[in-house]
Amino acid sequence: MTELVPEPRSVVADATGEVRLTAHSRLYADTGTEGVGHWLRTVLRQATGLPLREGRELDDAGGDGIGLQLDPGLSPEEYRLVSDRNGVLIEGGSAAGVFWGAQTLRQLLGPDAFRKAPLGGDRARAVPYLTIEDAPRFRWRGMMLDVARHFMPKEGVLRYLDLMAAHKLNVFHFHLTDDQGWRVEIERHPRLTVIGSWRARTKTGHRASPLWEDKPHGGYYTRDDIREIVAYAAERHITVVPEIDVPGHSQAAIAAYPELGNTDVIDTTTLTVWDTWGINPNVLAPTDTTLRFYEGVFEEVLELFPSEFVHVGGDECPKDQWRRSATAQARIRELGLADENELQSWFIGHFDAWLSARGRRLIGWDEILEGGLAEGAAVSSWRGYAGGIAAARAGHDVVMCPEQQVYLDHRQDPGPEEPVPIGWVRTLEDVYRFEPVPPELTPEEARHVLGTQANLWTEVMEDQARVDYQAFPRLAAFAEVAWSALPAPAERDFAGFERRMAAHYRRLDALGVAYRPPTGPLPWQQRPGVLGRPIDGPPPSR
Repeated sequence: MTELVPEPRSVVADATGEVRLTAHSRLYADTGTEGVGHWLRTVLRQATGLPLREGRELDDAGGDGIGLQLDPGLSPEEYRLVSDRNGVLIEGGSAAGVFWGAQTLRQLLGPDAFRKAPLGGDRARAVPYLTIEDAPRFRWRGMMLDVARHFMPKEGVLRYLDLMAAHKLNVFHFHLTDDQGWRVEIERHPRLTVIGSWRARTKTGHRASPLWEDKPHGGYYTRDDIREIVAYAAERHITVVPEIDVPGHSQAAIAAYPELGNTDVIDTTTLTVWDTWGINPNVLAPTDTTLRFYEGVFEEVLELFPSEFVHVGGDECPKDQWRRSATAQARIRELGLADENELQSWFIGHFDAWLSARGRRLIGWDEILEGGLAEGAAVSSWRGYAGGIAAARAGHDVVMCPEQQVYLDHRQDPGPEEPVPIGWVRTLEDVYRFEPVPPELTPEEARHVLGTQANLWTEVMEDQARVDYQAFPRLAAFAEVAWSALPAPAERDFAGFERRMAAHYRRLDALGVAYRPPTGPLPWQQRPGVLGRPIDGPPPSR
């Protein structure tokens, strides 16, 4: 079962035998790998029914056992997996490297190793003799999940962390707030969830659709839910990066606390949590009241999320209300700013300095480049490659997530059966040929590309099955782009990837993933009659 996804750097097969796990097999986890050992023992006990008792030392694993240990000669996420007559040994430069090796071992055991209970017989018990040496290309291999537009219950988030780990993705960008809902409990501002976490109804399909779901939609994560999610991710060597959107995409917060909006322009007390999609004109007021309010929000966010980076959004902030607001115009004059674009830059810069003073780093969508960006801030380049190129050339770190390439809410096929078709056609092959590092960058500039990220915006994904359909199988192709040292896009062996995917679909089946089949959507995956927003032609390449 060596059809591995993502593809390892080196696989040397030995056809002379296999390691077969038995009721006598032991699992030894050396110092520093105990957490990985606990995880691996748990999933393999579930899948095989074998006890996999704890070994006392590496040799105690025996010819039918598994050993885990650190090797300081390897880089932190690098691993080596050797399966031979002595058993299976996984070595990593850190616990993370050992964990990625354990994920590879799970794939080698076959698709039934991904099940929650044994199916009987000798399934998921044999590993062929081989040696695998492997390491990731990028340190940031991310997936963004938007839970603001459609809420995903905690159990679904934990499931997606498992799916990310199975594909060696290691950054979970958690989009927690937007116009359509506020999803994280903030103790000092309870109305954010009492009022801001639910909406009275929801637009079905694109914003031009005449259809509505006329029932309340909502939900939020308590502080303990967040702690659980962060801890669960950490056990899987995934960092959770929270996003709190400012100064645009903030109507849910303004609906809860009207004083946050531009009260001298509109009656903010009439605003409710938004029930449709698009770019919302109601943005935060650039006042001291707003700054203090969000400093309180971020104080609690920092308590819950230990990540180096905190995402502040910063995208799609219309300036019309600021142009009409005497308060905003007075702030522009007070600060000596040129215009409303520099006012937004000041707003983002305030929180960049605030986060830096607390040992954290700000990251935001590429609009934060407009008007200037503080030295330590990083950029999520979503409007194509241009923002990432500009940021890298200016010395800023970049995560490449261009809409035209890796927005997985975009449709997968031009056919009429695609459910609620959004955006450009991005096939499995298109994603596989995505290249995160623009060729325009010099080697020095390219070092600022931390990695890449696939984004799942959920306006037209009403439940977990719809998220699965949009994410998979393309997230598997993206994971290989993020992990493996692939050749140039045109030279990539997509036919070989498809052959490996034939085995990987069986793993996804065992995991219960409602992916899009290669032959097209199943009848219950279609959404006939629901208006989308397809864009014709190929997307711009830059």
